[in-house]
Amino acid sequence: MAGFAGFPTESEIRAKIVEYGRRLYDHGYVVTNDGNISARVSEDEIIATPTGVSKGFMNEDMLVRMKLDGTVVERSSRAPSSEIKMHLRVYQENPSVMGVVHAHPVYATSFAIAGIPLDESILSEAMLQIGAIGVAHYAEPGTYDVPDSIAPFCKDYAAVLMSNHGALAWGTSLDEAYTRMEVLENYAHISYVVRQLGGGRQLSSEQVEGLARIRERMGLSPVMMPQGSSEVVNGEDVMPASRMVRPD
Repeated sequence: MAGFAGFPTESEIRAKIVEYGRRLYDHGYVVTNDGNISARVSEDEIIATPTGVSKGFMNEDMLVRMKLDGTVVERSSRAPSSEIKMHLRVYQENPSVMGVVHAHPVYATSFAIAGIPLDESILSEAMLQIGAIGVAHYAEPGTYDVPDSIAPFCKDYAAVLMSNHGALAWGTSLDEAYTRMEVLENYAHISYVVRQLGGGRQLSSEQVEGLARIRERMGLSPVMMPQGSSEVVNGEDVMPASRMVRPD
């Protein structure tokens, strides 16, 4: 099927959804039939993963085509996931979004369960790509409470942790949405390890502002950034307490 102006073709999106579903499964971000993926193919239509299928074992014919109002245009033997409601809400709240990925990666989901936002200015790469990540209040899976819970985050954030549930990421392409999910899990993993070490040296407010300027020069959409510390605490080298031993 030919693509609409400014949109990838349906065949491209179907292939990418299957590929990213396999990556989610292979990385352990989902188990059994967990998670779901969607992407826009026109102003008012998306392709989405079906219910009751492992994301590691999908094929393109299993995917569902539907409108942003929830009307199913074309389906296989399976209906769309009941969690498609939150995908639709993201597209409605933020028209620039072209792809949405939902998964249950271990570290990000653990932060979601603990109710701890990922908002410490400790990892420059994560801040460049996803900024700060908050935690949406608990909502019963499959209900309209879920889209209502994530709605406040859709415009100014790149992703959100869902309390006692998992993580949701979106982007101006399906590629970006999936990449943000990987960055989110890596950020959560590193944050966990840093906490085990007793805490990390956070970037200062000025250093955070520098990263925000880099994002702007890269043409990335604005996102909420961690606040940063009031002073520079990482401005000096930390030399090992050792001495050089030269061979005779």
